[in-house]
Amino acid sequence: MPKVTIVILTFNSSSFIPNLLKSIKDFAPESEILVVDNASSDDTLNQLKKFGNSVKIIETGSNLGFSKGINYGAKNAKGEYLLFINPDALVKNGKLTDMISVFEENEKIGILGGKMIGQDGVSEKSAGRFFGLIQIFLLVLGLDEIFGVRFSPEKLSKVDFVSGGFMMVRSNLFKKLNGFDENFFMYIEDMDICYRAKNAGFDTYFTPVVSISHAGQGSSNRTFAIINIYKGILYFCKQNKPFWEYQIIRFLLFCKAFGVFILGKIMNNKYYINTYGEALKLF
Repeated sequence: MPKVTIVILTFNSSSFIPNLLKSIKDFAPESEILVVDNASSDDTLNQLKKFGNSVKIIETGSNLGFSKGINYGAKNAKGEYLLFINPDALVKNGKLTDMISVFEENEKIGILGGKMIGQDGVSEKSAGRFFGLIQIFLLVLGLDEIFGVRFSPEKLSKVDFVSGGFMMVRSNLFKKLNGFDENFFMYIEDMDICYRAKNAGFDTYFTPVVSISHAGQGSSNRTFAIINIYKGILYFCKQNKPFWEYQIIRFLLFCKAFGVFILGKIMNNKYYINTYGEALKLF
């Protein structure tokens, strides 16, 4: 039985997936690798088949989104730990054993995230605090990174949540939580599972010792991301916050979308108009 199963979800990821799999070879030589393909229409499957028996390919038959796709693949995993890595990534530093040792030194740790580095060489803010009224207020004002709603710790740290783009989870905990909440298509599902893990008595940690480079939005575009982030925040807060707090959060998000939409009209910016016009339909 493998110690770790690496689960990678692909959707039209042919330009990324070969390099990721090559980078995993030294990082995790003894691990089981499952690639779950969400009905790619490009050359992804052909690229995967070049890796032979070293990679197990699971085809979903349709684009299930991130949460359902990962859950679909995780059901076939044999490892004691599950490691989720975005397809548009490359392992840069550290070894898989560096992550395993964090879990083995503290049985209360249920989820662990690693450092994600953008194409510009800057660390992404891939850890953070659970969203609530204060955090959403700062997010709406664009002050979330300045005030530490999202951050990238420089040492092993306990955090509220880590990015699902580079997340390791105890397999038995993932099963206990029934995986990611499939009401999230993509985005915010990582915060949600860390929140539920906390409620189940497990901590989430971040380690900068292991890092990946991340192209970003390899399976989506900016408009898609914004719409699904809005959907995810609204769902997360509705599920986990008092009704009065959820209503204020909803109002703040509406104001942000409406303000940018109006700005788009003034500037004749089609991106703002189209993206935030779609966001306003959520309210």
